[in-house]
Amino acid sequence: MKKIITIVLVGILVFSSVFAAGNQDKKAQTVEVKLGVVGSIYEDLWAPAQKALKAEGINLKIVQFSDYVTPNNALSNGEIDLNAFQHRIFLENDAGSHNYDVKLIGNTFIIPLNLYSSKVKSVNELKNGATIAIPNDVTNGGRAIKVLAAAGLITLKADAGFNPTVADIVSNPKNIIIKELAANTIPAALADVDAAIVNGNYALDFGIKTESAIFKDTSVDEKQYWNLIAARGADLKDPAKVEIFRKIVKAFQTKETEDVFNKTFGGYFIKEGWDIDEL
Repeated sequence: MKKIITIVLVGILVFSSVFAAGNQDKKAQTVEVKLGVVGSIYEDLWAPAQKALKAEGINLKIVQFSDYVTPNNALSNGEIDLNAFQHRIFLENDAGSHNYDVKLIGNTFIIPLNLYSSKVKSVNELKNGATIAIPNDVTNGGRAIKVLAAAGLITLKADAGFNPTVADIVSNPKNIIIKELAANTIPAALADVDAAIVNGNYALDFGIKTESAIFKDTSVDEKQYWNLIAARGADLKDPAKVEIFRKIVKAFQTKETEDVFNKTFGGYFIKEGWDIDEL
């Protein structure tokens, strides 16, 4: 009987040791990847991907930034591994201006840049000399000016570039005063102006519903406004990292994510470019 008990105990100890070693190996194989975003909505948008990636040994950690200036700098400096907050034209301008080696690796969605107001119910109700706030960064500012033109509030030069500025306005029948503000401050300033162009992520963070817009963005079919996932160019030379990044892109581009677009955010986000392998 003593021999039997000894054999059983040894067997249990061996099994426990193997099991513990297996768990340690599994833990050791877990890779943490830091993803920079702007806005709390991204926590929901990336939740399905985080869950799926955990099963593959990838711990995707969401790192929040409060503005559009910091995430590309943080990525370039190696503080984060990826970011997902910007559209193509923003990346092109920001990387060019600061000499960032930051590259597109996958497409996510497009979101509208709508005109909102807490004072009027339609564009026609805006009075002469009304103040409208728009983002002060080059790309979102240019997109906002095009929205104002599409709404019939201003007319632009025929040769205005892809990112027009206030200098490209040739007609302003209502003498609209355009106030350029940091995008993240515009929702809080909405009560102080007659209307404002609000970035989608900030609109959602502040509970501004897309159906309350007094004019809806008509540029949603513009490929340059597709949002994306970006990585450092140097990291794309490492096959092991590229494989991890590919898994992260694919984990986002799923029906589960699209369900979040439609069910959680009422179709505010529209998937784009999921059929394109950017890696």
